Amino acid sequence: MTKYLLLSTILSLSLAESAFAATVDPADKLAGTQTFSFWLLDSITTLDPQLIEAVEDSDVARQLFEGLYTEDGTGELVDAGAIGYTVSDDKMTYTFQLRPEAKWSNGDPVKASDYVYAWQRLVDPATASAYAWYMELMQVENATAVIAGEKLQTELGVKALDDLTLEVKLITPLPYFRKMLAHSSVLPVHKANIEAHGQKWTEPGVLVGNGAYTLTEHKPGEKAVVTRNPLYWNNAATVIESGSFLTVNDENIAFTRYEAGELDTVGIPTGMYPQLSKDRPAEASSAPRACTYYYLLNMDPEKGLEALKNISVRKALSYAVDRDILVDKVLQSGQIPAYTLAPAAMAGFTVPSVDYATMTQEARSEEAKRLLTEAGFTAENPLKLTLNYNTSEGHKSIAVAVQQFYKAVGVELTLNNMEWQVHSDIMHERTYELARSAWCGDYNEASTFLDLFTSSSGFNDVGYLNADYDTLMADSKTMDDPQPNYTKAEEILAADMPIIPIYHYTSSRMLKTDVRGYPKMNVFGTWYLKELYRVAE
Repeated sequence: MTKYLLLSTILSLSLAESAFAATVDPADKLAGTQTFSFWLLDSITTLDPQLIEAVEDSDVARQLFEGLYTEDGTGELVDAGAIGYTVSDDKMTYTFQLRPEAKWSNGDPVKASDYVYAWQRLVDPATASAYAWYMELMQVENATAVIAGEKLQTELGVKALDDLTLEVKLITPLPYFRKMLAHSSVLPVHKANIEAHGQKWTEPGVLVGNGAYTLTEHKPGEKAVVTRNPLYWNNAATVIESGSFLTVNDENIAFTRYEAGELDTVGIPTGMYPQLSKDRPAEASSAPRACTYYYLLNMDPEKGLEALKNISVRKALSYAVDRDILVDKVLQSGQIPAYTLAPAAMAGFTVPSVDYATMTQEARSEEAKRLLTEAGFTAENPLKLTLNYNTSEGHKSIAVAVQQFYKAVGVELTLNNMEWQVHSDIMHERTYELARSAWCGDYNEASTFLDLFTSSSGFNDVGYLNADYDTLMADSKTMDDPQPNYTKAEEILAADMPIIPIYHYTSSRMLKTDVRGYPKMNVFGTWYLKELYRVAE
């Protein structure tokens, strides 16, 4: 085990602003009622930060908990639980100064030990968090050994030097380390509350958080309600009194409820953006999003379909998908056809050109037919597959189109719609054939996508194993310019095709015209209720 020396530290106070709440324009007259209602496509699965996997869960959790940093409207870091930091000369020891006025919603002070407890809990095998792997990505000392059960979670490289000083030790310098600290998995949690209530600790009236709001109601599959937390350190600058999160599995029904005034913002239904942007430009918007939509191809050595272990079949299934038709005719909200995993929206990343991206769709489709024949599939012996997707009219529209693309090359595709949690469990268990999936970046660096398909990833739901790919991603952590490794990694994915990239997202959204402060240009879709307010109209 390499020994690390703590060198003299240099003061590196964060350049981020302090965590802000609503900044009200002096020209605006506030509305008498300050509430906000947000649409969730899928039901909330958990509000436990160390167990969260879904975007919907994070949307709610970031109102209830606050970590070392939050993000501003463009995705840049903002001081929150931390008000400054120092870093050692070797860039492997970070020391964070915590905000002394921060409190939990029960009045207890937020301490460095709360972060230590949360991070140790994340990697504890008993927690069984799919995001335990995130601590490895952060290069935190002993994370890999703790996750493997070879060391105790107390040996993780995070320590409370005193109540307001948090020390983190890394195993290698990581230029984007701080960017990773706004993620839900590293939010602090209240140890005494969890120990007192067990699995019920996230219920309304029980949950103790340190965010701007507290949980006052939660009906799974229906709605969650949060109410302003008077003990939040910046409560004086908060305007919105309460927020509602309504689960509506159908995007068209959600739009109807927006029109009826039940929702204040909603994703624009598939194909409706062109007309809505023309007719109602003050409400409709579309901006790049750090997310990629793709299909998983189950190639698990034990559970995967035998045909999908054949590279010719996997390539044929990807080549047959006409991405231009999907983005131009089906989605119509400015999405970008995807032939690689990481999108151009990531800071410092250049999307490489991979071989099949330069082909015409006609050539790709002909190659798909040839590859299928090469693999032994013919009109008399067609390839038959089932595609799972979670409930959404948009997912359905894409699946129906792909079904036709596959039919044209001789593949028979059965569509299987299911509720999100069931779909998610099946993906993790690898008991599917094809599955609709997507990934939205956890931090502003291309590795947040490319690390997904390393062998140690908690979200490698296809069973993909490639030692060269693992080495490229491991080596990229210490490179001044990791782009050459990222290019090679994307080329390997295109050659092995464990997934079918379909498109890079945009965030197309309707927002009521009296709402101010919603960050339309944050490529991660990150927003905070405490930054919003409503004006009188």
